[in-house]
Amino acid sequence: MVFSSLVFLFIFLPITIVVYYIVPFALKNIILLLTSLFFYAWGEPIYVLLMLISITLNYIFGRLIDRAHKKNNRAKTWLILATLSNVLILGYYKYSDFIIHNLNTLFQMNIPLTELPLPIGISFFTFQALSYVIDVYRRDVAVQKNLFNLALYISLFPQLIAGPIVRYHTIAKQIKDRIHRLDLFASGVKQFILGLAKKVLIANQLGEIADYIFALHPGEMSTSTAWIGMVAYALQIYFDFSGYSDMAIGLGKMFGFEFLRNFNYPYISRSISEFWRRWHISLTSWFRDYIYIPLGGNRVSPLKLYRNILIVWTITGFWHGASWTFIAWGLYYGILIAIERLGLLRIIEKLWRPLQHVYMLFFVSLGWVFFRADNFTYSINYLKTLFGLQGAGFIDQTAMLYAYDYVLVFVLGILFSLPIFPYVREKLDNLQTDLLSHRIITVTRHSFSPVIYLSLFLIVTMFLVNSTYNPFIYFRF
Repeated sequence: MVFSSLVFLFIFLPITIVVYYIVPFALKNIILLLTSLFFYAWGEPIYVLLMLISITLNYIFGRLIDRAHKKNNRAKTWLILATLSNVLILGYYKYSDFIIHNLNTLFQMNIPLTELPLPIGISFFTFQALSYVIDVYRRDVAVQKNLFNLALYISLFPQLIAGPIVRYHTIAKQIKDRIHRLDLFASGVKQFILGLAKKVLIANQLGEIADYIFALHPGEMSTSTAWIGMVAYALQIYFDFSGYSDMAIGLGKMFGFEFLRNFNYPYISRSISEFWRRWHISLTSWFRDYIYIPLGGNRVSPLKLYRNILIVWTITGFWHGASWTFIAWGLYYGILIAIERLGLLRIIEKLWRPLQHVYMLFFVSLGWVFFRADNFTYSINYLKTLFGLQGAGFIDQTAMLYAYDYVLVFVLGILFSLPIFPYVREKLDNLQTDLLSHRIITVTRHSFSPVIYLSLFLIVTMFLVNSTYNPFIYFRF
């Protein structure tokens, strides 16, 4: 079940909201936990057991670490065992076939592949569980003694499948005691609808273009087609993932939770380093706090600093998928960020601002080719076509067709990847007018807002009824 499905929108979510709000507060967490487990079991019933095992293990390890702290012994040992347990579970289901395949290739062996399906969201809920036990070890949070509350934290359905990666310390108090406000619920509904529109009206349309072009052989497409495919995918993955994050954060607000922001208009960045401070913020901060800083961060010698950057980004790439292309993609960003730290950033900052944006967009877009392609050979050939080193000339019929039929989608994608709405809202809020004009503007905004969001929801519903293309990119991670 996905957020942008009719079953979720018109059956699961309304029933969950009604039941949640009619039961007393003492039962609200139980209702959320049961519906979250049902939500996960809808697609993969067997793997809900795996998640419950993970929850139980981390609950036990958290208690053992806390007890060891009180007795001043073995806390680190329990943390190591907790980390190994989580990594082994994730590694077995996500990386075992990758490791076996490479062993077979390297040593001419014939170990059979496990061919296990990847449990949806395993990377996300494993990282949440890990952050909990690490924070308990660091004494940044108090251990959770209620198993059901910890289970709710890890399995909470708004952020269960594809994030954002919610830290325990950010919602620990909310799990125990949160306030349900009408304004927070309304804000959540609006954010959910905006995220849904991002996904259905923009990401899905661009995704069909990207899927078609990346299914072509690079030697058979023109340079223009390759660029259209790359731009389509760059916009698709942004609206797909940021749309999901908006829906998750919006759903959280509907149930009284406030999750931290996960995207902050990354395509307006002026460097690669800034891009990653704005993109998938919850993951970037996770790697910073639990890997980069423990390695020494930037408080080490220059050589170790660049070593730390490369280690973190290689792991980041591998986290995204069991493939050498993902590892290369992570290493690619590690090298770029290391080069910026070496002095390139100082040069970039002296350039004309539009050129800084072009620099960022160019290298980020090239990175998406490795992220989207299935193998190195395809990636390299695609890059060759991008720069006119092979392919069917500069422009072909496919490029002209997509440029003509989908120009509106590309324009909308580019416009809404910019902070236009926050800019307009800020200008309206700061508008210096007389009292009467201010009241007129306020009344107009509040009167038209429900109409706009309702209309947007109805348009999205019509698209969903008439469309069969509705994947979420980050479900595969």
